[in-house]
Amino acid sequence: MDETKLFASMLTQINENQLALRAAVEELSNWVAQQGAAEIADNVRCALQTLDANQDFISLALISISTDFQESQTPKRPDSNG
Repeated sequence: MDETKLFASMLTQINENQLALRAAVEELSNWVAQQGAAEIADNVRCALQTLDANQDFISLALISISTDFQESQTPKRPDSNG
């Protein structure tokens, strides 16, 4: 497997793991809030905002890497000048 493709695939998997962990922690913070620990739940939600803030950059970086890989795999047309 091409190293660039492997790298992009690995980063995609790590990103999916991060999204899954974020969702799980959010569920836990909701449960904590229901148990009456609203301050702790708010602290957790503030920490989750960091993940949200970084997600846009991560997504753009993954798109860029994927695009770079696809462009490098596209066969080049022979030069028509001869």
